[in-house]
Amino acid sequence: MKYSGTIPVILMGALLLYSCSSKTAQNASSTVKADTTAVSKAAIPVKVSGLSKTKIAKTIDYTATILPFEEVNVAPSSPGRIDRIYVEVGDRISKGQNLFLMDRTQLYQQKVQLSNLAKDVARMDTLLKTGSAKQQQYDQLKTQYDVTKTNVDFMEENTLMTAPFNGIVTGKYFENGEMYSGSPTTASGRSAVVTVMQVNPLKVNVNISEQYYPMVKKGMKATLTADVYRGEIFNGTIYRVYPTINSTTRSFTVELEVPNRNDLLKPGMFVRVSLDLGEVETFVVPASAVLLQEGTNTRYVFVNEQGVAKRVEVNLGKRFDDLLEIGSEYLKEGTSLITEGQSRLLDGDKIEINQ
Repeated sequence: MKYSGTIPVILMGALLLYSCSSKTAQNASSTVKADTTAVSKAAIPVKVSGLSKTKIAKTIDYTATILPFEEVNVAPSSPGRIDRIYVEVGDRISKGQNLFLMDRTQLYQQKVQLSNLAKDVARMDTLLKTGSAKQQQYDQLKTQYDVTKTNVDFMEENTLMTAPFNGIVTGKYFENGEMYSGSPTTASGRSAVVTVMQVNPLKVNVNISEQYYPMVKKGMKATLTADVYRGEIFNGTIYRVYPTINSTTRSFTVELEVPNRNDLLKPGMFVRVSLDLGEVETFVVPASAVLLQEGTNTRYVFVNEQGVAKRVEVNLGKRFDDLLEIGSEYLKEGTSLITEGQSRLLDGDKIEINQ
């Protein structure tokens, strides 16, 4: 009982100490919050420049692969034994030149039948004129003759196969005497005895960004270069513009006709294609103003929107030394582009414009 007076004193001291500690912690927390608020509200100094369109000579560059202007996998209409192949891989051929001959045993049988039917029709025609035969008999025999003649003509065309155009033989898949079954034989999964390609002129398909669709027209000229021929320039002409846009790639296809000078270019060869679209008005900005999102291929700029930095994704065009052509639906003439201090900005940051 002699300690009863001491315990209340100790409790009061502990309560007083806790109260002071709590106030100190609250004051410290308030100070940190105030400092954080002050930092978050601090405007970032930047420099800006008004956007205006510039006239430039517009060219667009793409990579592509040389294609044959035409390619045909030549095959007969039905399976059979190959009697003879007249060409080898690498042979240059002319339109109408014989490529291969299929077994004609069935054709010869059909020709004998056709000859007999021709005699029967002539005999029936005489009997019809003298009244010794009925019209119905004549019509039936004539129909049989016509069907047989159609079969003979069809077999004539599909047993002796000829070249559909001037070109070169690029594939031979059988030898004389082998059986053609109709199974796939080519790299493309199609069946053929031989493959022929038209290699002069050649063709190049280019997938172009949809933003250029209004500028690209049939008949426009293009230049091509191939890495294997340093310093050589080849000319091409747009002869077909596809009428639709690929919704996945946001691009459209154009086909170029390319004269194959001295047969230097080969199907499958890698080339670079440059199209001249004439003079166009576009935005050209300092390259340093365009930023790259880390880990992606996304390019963007910052613009001043009433004292706040707004991030705008852009498409890149041509580069002119330290200048870049950019495009975006958001950008208009007079838009205030941030040209200095943009690397420290985040979307929505407050900015202070320094001149």
